[in-house]
Amino acid sequence: MSRQSNVVFQLIPFSVVAFLGFLAIGLPLPVLSLFVHTQLGYGTIVVGAVVGLQSASTLLTRRFAGRLSDRRGPKKTAIAGLLLASFTGALYLLAGLLAPIPLASLLILCAGRLVLGVAESLFITALSAWSIARVGRQHAGRAMAWSGIAMYSALAIGAPLGISIYRAFGFVAVAWSMIALPLFGAALAMPWRKAEAGSTAPSVGFLSILRTIWLPGLAMALASSGVGTISSFLPLHFAHKGWPHVGTALAAFGAAYILVRISFGGLPDRFGGYRIAIASLVTEMGGLFVIAVAHNAATAFAGTLIVGLGYSLVFPSLGVEAIRRVKSESQGVVISAYLACFDLGLAAAGPGAGAVARSYGIRGAFVAAAFAAASASGMILTDFFRRKRICTGHKDAPCDLPARLHSDCSQRDNV
Repeated sequence: MSRQSNVVFQLIPFSVVAFLGFLAIGLPLPVLSLFVHTQLGYGTIVVGAVVGLQSASTLLTRRFAGRLSDRRGPKKTAIAGLLLASFTGALYLLAGLLAPIPLASLLILCAGRLVLGVAESLFITALSAWSIARVGRQHAGRAMAWSGIAMYSALAIGAPLGISIYRAFGFVAVAWSMIALPLFGAALAMPWRKAEAGSTAPSVGFLSILRTIWLPGLAMALASSGVGTISSFLPLHFAHKGWPHVGTALAAFGAAYILVRISFGGLPDRFGGYRIAIASLVTEMGGLFVIAVAHNAATAFAGTLIVGLGYSLVFPSLGVEAIRRVKSESQGVVISAYLACFDLGLAAAGPGAGAVARSYGIRGAFVAAAFAAASASGMILTDFFRRKRICTGHKDAPCDLPARLHSDCSQRDNV
């Protein structure tokens, strides 16, 4: 078995368990906007707020999840998160049963979104930190790529499956699925050998890490707003236009995302995160503009596919840059700080896109998301050349090359 194949083989179990956990998120995601808007009768701002509430909860609990993973071990943290995700399904079930009482249903659904945010924070932070520790930081980009494969496989399969379950059996059936799937993931992870004991050494502070990785982190937040807008408003966009097959469009996004991750997930480790991130962000921006100007379902479908192709490597590319800037014994806190930036973009995307949609229509929300991706690309490009000038005196420039090629220069900004 080749070295790269061995790395992938080690990452697959983590991805399978993460996939089952994220199915509890992916199944109801395209259904939420339809349930809140059509069954409960609330407007676009409420829809966006409900969708974004989970990411806000995840954002606020990232520090806790990272430290818990470091202190108690990633296995216990991941299983706790999966069990909590299953409990969220019970809250969604209650919200579905109370649909004739819209306010009560909405409040319970919001509580479920908050709990699901905590659950996601626990299991994905722990599984990500554990997988990177297993294969080594030199393969951090590939580990993050496979983490994303799990996430968007769940979106690709969960989106059409969730809509099909919803239309055939209602929101209650979607909730029952949410209860079962994370329980299965926890059962798979339970027999794994115990992870390394948590470190008792002092770790770099969470805020200190955020200050160090703020630029790739902010770019990640801006890029994530595009995915948040698609998750929140693509189903409504298709519904308002009378276009069919929104579930297929979301599945195409996930399939394109996964294909690029599987085929090219190692590129950030080989060629540097900034190079890959710039190309990816420009592609994402183009896809969002295509959705905004689409006059038929086929064009909107193509735009969604392009966004999936472009966004695929943004997370591991900028993640490689964030990790290389930090020296820390606390792998969980480093991962959680970067994931917090991802959460920030998703949390802001829902209500932000809702406000834009209210003033300028749903097309305007996609235009705003495209400008966010363009801004992220401009920031990364500017910093790329800045770091290249700083490293002019070093034999291995620019600074976004893998650390093994420019160790002296790459450590300059490290905590």
